[in-house]
Amino acid sequence: MNLGVRWTLHGDGRTPAPGAVVRPDERLSWPRTAGLGAQHVVAMFGASFVAPLLMGLDPNLAIMMSGFATMIFLLATRGRVPSYLGCSLSFVGVAAAIRAGGGDSATVTGAVFVVGAALFLAGLAVQRFGARIIHAAMPPIVTGAVVMLIGFNLAPVTASTYWPQDQWTALAVMLFTGLAVVCLRGFFSRIAIFLGLLFGYGLSWVLDRVFGKISSPVGGQVTDHWRLDLSGVAKADWIGLPSFHAPSFEWSAILVALPVVIALIAENAGHVKAVGEMTGDPLDDKLGTAIAADGAASMLSTAVGGPPNTTYSENIGVMAATRVYSTAAYWAAACFALLFGLCPKFGAIVAAIPGGVLGGITVILYGMIGLLGAQIWINAKVDLRNPLNLVPAAAGIIIGVGGVSLKISDSFELGGIALGTIVVITGYHVLRAFAPAHMKQQEPLLDAGTSTYDSDSGPSAEGGPDGTGGGSKG
Repeated sequence: MNLGVRWTLHGDGRTPAPGAVVRPDERLSWPRTAGLGAQHVVAMFGASFVAPLLMGLDPNLAIMMSGFATMIFLLATRGRVPSYLGCSLSFVGVAAAIRAGGGDSATVTGAVFVVGAALFLAGLAVQRFGARIIHAAMPPIVTGAVVMLIGFNLAPVTASTYWPQDQWTALAVMLFTGLAVVCLRGFFSRIAIFLGLLFGYGLSWVLDRVFGKISSPVGGQVTDHWRLDLSGVAKADWIGLPSFHAPSFEWSAILVALPVVIALIAENAGHVKAVGEMTGDPLDDKLGTAIAADGAASMLSTAVGGPPNTTYSENIGVMAATRVYSTAAYWAAACFALLFGLCPKFGAIVAAIPGGVLGGITVILYGMIGLLGAQIWINAKVDLRNPLNLVPAAAGIIIGVGGVSLKISDSFELGGIALGTIVVITGYHVLRAFAPAHMKQQEPLLDAGTSTYDSDSGPSAEGGPDGTGGGSKG
């Protein structure tokens, strides 16, 4: 059986020849392959450790499980789809909503486990019936609206939790990150979020030395505290296992999380399309497998207490810059991620990121996630002058962003992301059933590469380097 773990040496094993690329089934010398793997880890690092931190999960476990998830994905796709699977930012709003309702980490991972299972089943359905089944249920107007309300639903988290902890540091980090996204080029532009975190980390340390402690709200109470508290780093071991826990399942949390399936399907479709165009290998036949593999990897991660995973467009950028599409580099990256996961001191450094720094980062990152929904509409040429598109999208987005709720019984209510998504999907299809013929315009198929959602990438989310929008994230 071909599992895609055998590679032929490309040329002399040093660099690709002029105009040539290193195909997925080829590799450079092993030292160079290891170096490329390390570069892939750096590229995914920013979003992949910010996401679990924002979800309240163990960043060490997140990095470790991203390594396992990448291995599962590469094996499932037989080495034809070079991709790295990192922690998905699509679930940050879900985690915040579940915790606001009294849920804990086990409740969060339980809800996300069900999403992974739904994504796995969706992948099998796509594999059996083709990508048209996705378009029939979730045309671009629906997908874009759901992605938008998921991103904008996060705004209160930044405004009420992170920004107030240190508003001036948050403002400085926001400005620095914005400049990095716009002004830097190549590889550095793709890790602008990571650079913003490093800048904020250093700035907080300097402000502590110059001005001392700050008085601001943390956990709902105003206290005097250091901006950057490294006491946990000193106590952490260099080598050890991350913190595992079993998931728990609650229907209210599951219903909040399930809408993210739509975003994950859209981002996987865009990612596969982008990689196929870059490698010159049409991968439409692997779309269902890729979606199912993503779901299976997320189920494995959340089963032990980790976050869900998704394909990362930051790594598409690395491939475009190096012209090396070898899956051997991704195996090397996965192995590096496993080693990082065994270093508790690394996790303590991540956990020490000041709230003000996260405020500056998330005010950009959450907005970018939401606006990717608009990018889906633009790419698909969705006509918002058509009431059939406008009405369900407008209603669903306001419900999702505003936190509108619908009380079903004394013990059960729908609200926010879950209710907004239900309104968008059911509203569109019900209205379409009764709409006059001239409103039922033909829309492009999803498998034509029109949906390009990337929730995790940060600055590269607007589009892949090849102009396809690829990534993860989309």
